[in-house]
Amino acid sequence: MTLVLLCLAVPLSAATITEYRPTTVACRLDNGAKQLAIRSFRKEGVPYYLLVDLNSLATRTAPASSVRPITEAGPPSFSDILAKNTAPPYKLQNFGLTHAMTNPSGMFLTVDLCPSKRPFEKGAFEALAAIASKSGRPTPVAICITGAWLRTHREELSWLQAREQQGLLAITWVNHSLTHFYDPTLPLERNFMLAAKTDQRHEILANEVAMLEAGLVPAPFFRFPGLVADERLVKLLAELSLIPLGADAWLAKGEEPRNGSIILVHGNGNEPPGITRLMKLLQSPDFPAFLPLAAATTASRNNLLDKPATAGQR
Repeated sequence: MTLVLLCLAVPLSAATITEYRPTTVACRLDNGAKQLAIRSFRKEGVPYYLLVDLNSLATRTAPASSVRPITEAGPPSFSDILAKNTAPPYKLQNFGLTHAMTNPSGMFLTVDLCPSKRPFEKGAFEALAAIASKSGRPTPVAICITGAWLRTHREELSWLQAREQQGLLAITWVNHSLTHFYDPTLPLERNFMLAAKTDQRHEILANEVAMLEAGLVPAPFFRFPGLVADERLVKLLAELSLIPLGADAWLAKGEEPRNGSIILVHGNGNEPPGITRLMKLLQSPDFPAFLPLAAATTASRNNLLDKPATAGQR
């Protein structure tokens, strides 16, 4: 049974994050679950960790005082997934997790919120929420968010958070960089996060801080702007314990989704053809089940396919 919360969305600037740093600390929660702390920080002055469950890939924040460091080796699930999706051969575009590593019965919907002056695609999100009203389960969707969109679309973000808290959307919040630089006159090799003088580490970590301060918990995935990266950038992701997220069904480009596909659409108003195709997919009689993004990895063996929970939980 879905628990519906009647509270409003968490307000932006819910907490001030300082001293935000990458870390790698194996630890255990009070319930015995093994975690990997991938970030340390202070929230309103109190030491905290950003934790990844080593089996399910669910993320959460927790006071440092509530976790116990451990020395024994944890389950290989997360480290294996990270290694497989950051290993060579490298390619300039669409590197990383582009299709399920498992054999699930369903697909994975990812919605990019790149910088935009247009209103977001509210109708598409309403359609996803309507599915939950019929199924009694929140509809899984991974939202890849930029700091630039977050900063200028606060009311729209609050609307999404409210649908999440009402049990209508199960959102995996994915880092999509802070600024999402793009210059149409530049070649891909010198564009997006590969542009000259780009502080790639800052683009990643500062956006995580922006997400946390907005009440979002970043999942252990990262979507490259433009799906463009090089070997150096991929290795930086591996160092930061982030899985690069690509797609094999970019709907606006006419790519056809199939079982196990990672679908890409833009929910920022900048790519209507993709939303049109998504709406047709939702209305088709053989509409596929959307699954939590973590179930695209070997984490599905922990029954994620049967649960509405996703990575990026609070």
